[in-house]
Amino acid sequence: MSDAPDLTPLPDTAHMRRHELDHDVPWALPIVVRRSKTDIARHQDVVETVAEAVVTFLDDPRSQPGGDWHEAVAYWRDGAIRKVVRRGDGKQFEDAAALGCVHLEKDGADGFGPAEVLVFPPGPVQPLPRELKKLQVGGTEFPRTGEGDGDRSERPAAGELWVTVEQSPDVELTTGKAAAQCAHAAQLAYEQMPAERREDWRRSGFRVQVVTPTQEAWDRTSAPVRVVDAGFTEVDGPTETARAHW
Repeated sequence: MSDAPDLTPLPDTAHMRRHELDHDVPWALPIVVRRSKTDIARHQDVVETVAEAVVTFLDDPRSQPGGDWHEAVAYWRDGAIRKVVRRGDGKQFEDAAALGCVHLEKDGADGFGPAEVLVFPPGPVQPLPRELKKLQVGGTEFPRTGEGDGDRSERPAAGELWVTVEQSPDVELTTGKAAAQCAHAAQLAYEQMPAERREDWRRSGFRVQVVTPTQEAWDRTSAPVRVVDAGFTEVDGPTETARAHW
């Protein structure tokens, strides 16, 4: 059991972030995914691992009160919870990993490589450390295998808590954008769920399963967490992109 202090729960109205209330100088949470040319991960594994890595970062003692990252995390959370996903491999990825960060690697599905993710303390979108600035935002697309309906070989064990993130069937996003949106949903779930449920989730390693419901299911249901994207990239105007429940 972790003895790290809990983050202060946000008000119930925070389930829909008001992206227009941002800092004068935008801040973002930098995320780097390894995109190997020879052992590439699949889209589904990358999206889920990014979501899990972001929550692991938030729960890290360095992000909690008294930790080295807490002041930056608190300031970033006070504005839009912007996340920027970059890709790298080889020496570029290793150079970035040498910076202070949370590093999460998960085995991939059969025939695919592992999903490997780095999450760094938030800061202004510019300037960036040299090790991150040279990494590309574009090209964060990974192969898809018809996933989206929970086609993982693993399932939660009895008594385990996994968070389910639903992607909207109304929008088709690149892997990087989908990962950021699902990570938003996972973050809001972490911040809003009761402390005892958060502890259950912590014991499972903050596992996340990402699914895409049918249009009918999406239209007739809701969830405690809803993510509305501001529409700056890939979607037009404010668009609900993801939900989370547990």
